[in-house]
Amino acid sequence: MPEPSVMVIFGGTGDLASRKLMPALYDLARQRLLPSAFVVVGVGRGEMTDAEYRAQLRDAVARHSRSRPVDEDVWRSFAERLTYVSVRAEEGYADLRRRLEQLDRDLGTEGDRLFYLATPPAAYVPIVRSIGRHDLRGGGWARIVVEKPFGRDLASATALSRTLQEVFDEDEIFRIDHYLGKETVQNILVFRFANSIFEPVWNRRYVDHVQITVAESLGVDDRTEYYDEAGAMRDVVQNHLLQLLALVAMEPPIAFDANAVRDEKVKVLRAIRPIREEDLGERAVRGQYGPGFIEGDPVAGYHALPEVAPESKTETYVGLKLFVDNWRWEGTPFYVRHGKRLPKRATEIAIQFRSVPHHLFSEDARQGLEPNTLVVRIQPEEGISLKFGAKVPVQGIRIRSVAMDFVYGASFLVDAPDAYETLLLDALRGDATLFTRQDEVEEQWRLVDPIIAAWRTGPDVPPAYPAGTWGPAEADLFIARDGRRWRQP
Repeated sequence: MPEPSVMVIFGGTGDLASRKLMPALYDLARQRLLPSAFVVVGVGRGEMTDAEYRAQLRDAVARHSRSRPVDEDVWRSFAERLTYVSVRAEEGYADLRRRLEQLDRDLGTEGDRLFYLATPPAAYVPIVRSIGRHDLRGGGWARIVVEKPFGRDLASATALSRTLQEVFDEDEIFRIDHYLGKETVQNILVFRFANSIFEPVWNRRYVDHVQITVAESLGVDDRTEYYDEAGAMRDVVQNHLLQLLALVAMEPPIAFDANAVRDEKVKVLRAIRPIREEDLGERAVRGQYGPGFIEGDPVAGYHALPEVAPESKTETYVGLKLFVDNWRWEGTPFYVRHGKRLPKRATEIAIQFRSVPHHLFSEDARQGLEPNTLVVRIQPEEGISLKFGAKVPVQGIRIRSVAMDFVYGASFLVDAPDAYETLLLDALRGDATLFTRQDEVEEQWRLVDPIIAAWRTGPDVPPAYPAGTWGPAEADLFIARDGRRWRQP
């Protein structure tokens, strides 16, 4: 159980607070995982009473909570912990400080505070400096949760960390990547390090290659202005995809604690072979979706979206071939890809093992045999599948690949917690294991910055692919040159 505390959400009336944070906090309250002395202070620019704020959040929880309908008894108790403070200018922080001190006196929250930056990134620096100027940290522990993007390149990420460290120590800074809160992502560590049968084959001797796919059928929607500046590389590859790769490739940590786990992830990120400008043709591919069909419905291409310039070179698809230059993985390619407007929403990690060294059975017998593949499905249906060869029950030898499937819902008969539930609870407890550290973020930017720069300043434009397909033809050629092909999730 976390200690008594106050959670201050800057951007408390925004989309993130309404869709993710408040529903997650309500679900934690429903599970009785929040302390009795716990208060949420929403901070926004508009004027609003506590009653109006609670009514607004009641509607948000009803729409977005994973447990529906809303339990009115739980909501009534939870709503009593919700309050709102308007901060339009610098003097508003004095009002916020008075409210926090009053809550400490009245409810016994002892000056323990978790600040959450649920605002546009441009507001991070002024908010953090105002926290310091007005001494909002209180007399107990203080932590701050920062949403991605953590900068837009290495220089800005480093500058943001310096600003945060003006007010908070590094171990008080929780950089949140919601992918790390997903149940199957956490299960990668359990799967690898709580079972003895997989570790002996989890290396270059037995693994032919690894594929990591983050596919989205959605387009850019109302994020056009942000996305045209960010692109697929900054939006997903720099953070989610590289974090998944690090979890797959890392060495066993000495303990399951924040620094031990993150130390091993940093070692992987540092070992990834850089992609230089002259390597782009061989190790990187991009694309931009055009008009097409998603589930039979016509959709517009990227250039048809408002605020997208006709000459925009923003990538909506990225494929990379990465190598981890260490003892375990030397020479084993990691193929990672992410794209918008692909045929379906799917995130998975596929570890394909090498073929047997000697084919005992005839070519005709093994026509239905595919390589052994271990697939970790992260969304939409979380689970793990292992493909292996088995004899078809007919006369003679005929081999076909079959799969052993583990599905969370069927095995445990409970709903997995939402990623934000897990991460908010960890932040309140002070457990940073599933949050990214400054050196992780910097290593991720160090890898992708040269690729982004080469693509944005070069003369070429991203090849087009029709919406509803698995990316540009160049992506298929990209992996086919190595005698491999992309999996279809």
